[in-house]
Amino acid sequence: MTIFAAVQGAAAQRPDFRPANPCFSSGPCAKRPGFTLSALSDAMLGRSHRAPAPKARLAEVIDRSRAILAMPDDWRLGIVPASDTGAVEMTLWSVLGNRPVDILAYESFGEGWANDIVQHLKLTDARVLDAPYGSLPDLGAVDPAHDIVFPWNGTTSGVRVPNADWIAPDRQGLAICDATSAAFAMALPWDKLDVVTWSWQKVLGGEAAHGMLALSPRAVRRLQTWTPPWPLPKLFRLTSNGKLAEGVFKGETINTPSMLCVEDALDGLRWAESIGGLPALIARSEANLAAVARWVKRTPWVDFLAADPASRSCTAICLKIVAPWFIGLPASDQAKAASRMAALLDQEKAGYDIGAYRDAPPGIRIWGGATVETTDVEALLPWLDWAHDEVRSGYR
Repeated sequence: MTIFAAVQGAAAQRPDFRPANPCFSSGPCAKRPGFTLSALSDAMLGRSHRAPAPKARLAEVIDRSRAILAMPDDWRLGIVPASDTGAVEMTLWSVLGNRPVDILAYESFGEGWANDIVQHLKLTDARVLDAPYGSLPDLGAVDPAHDIVFPWNGTTSGVRVPNADWIAPDRQGLAICDATSAAFAMALPWDKLDVVTWSWQKVLGGEAAHGMLALSPRAVRRLQTWTPPWPLPKLFRLTSNGKLAEGVFKGETINTPSMLCVEDALDGLRWAESIGGLPALIARSEANLAAVARWVKRTPWVDFLAADPASRSCTAICLKIVAPWFIGLPASDQAKAASRMAALLDQEKAGYDIGAYRDAPPGIRIWGGATVETTDVEALLPWLDWAHDEVRSGYR
């Protein structure tokens, strides 16, 4: 092991208090405060999702989601297979190819969409506007005549677009937004977007495998008038004979959903309504970011991965280790040191799943979505100081 000089200053003491809920994973995310399995006792288990009562529950997820998000009346919202990934892929394979496309890639999922568009759909008129982790691409370079594919919030980079001013109101292309870690925690400007996707297991803490697909009238027109030159699997088909599959947007899912997950999604939506809806959800997430920001300001060994405060995520809060002992390590040892910190917090039951995403720079990722209590974030932070000093001691 490489030997480094010890950083001056007393080591952090092992904290006396743990977060009441140590779940800080970025997906699946913490359940809403007070959640117990009894909240799912009315789940329509063993029922066909095609039957009237279960289908009504699916439609209720759609209706409550629309209301909380203040989605325009002329938008369609449906439940689709395979989480947010399924919703994005359905969109890419169904609407692209009509005109050139710009893809914003500033974290792993944006890079994935770029790879699918360039390598699998093989669109030759695709531009990838990329940026390293912690930064945004040049948003001014987006061409309003092109379709745009972008994540509103980089789940793996902790970077979000600060606003939609860069999206032209008179754009000719479609604005396709992967909003999985932004929906219910950030205000989405519906007039600047045409396709918005998310999944249940993010801000409201639902369970996995189900995605949400929202379409503007412009996106619906594209689906109705554009036939891609490639075959579409059944799970991707949103039209038939030039007509929209309206049932998808009324609770008639393409595949079989879990009615247990449906009940759980409804529980999260009802909780969101009970605390004040979208403004309250946004406030809770922003309070979590603010708590971390106060700690970062007074803590010399850590900083935000996102350098610009205006683009820092309030959900996927990504941090980098900037202590001299860490910066001096080889890259492989940096990854081991950061992983060791996360493992220590897991062992202490003080913070689960806080390691950086596998493709991101080594560091810490704290989920700050609305189901996370700010008091739990504040209780986690002294444990991070302790874990840092524990790992640092091995490199003296």
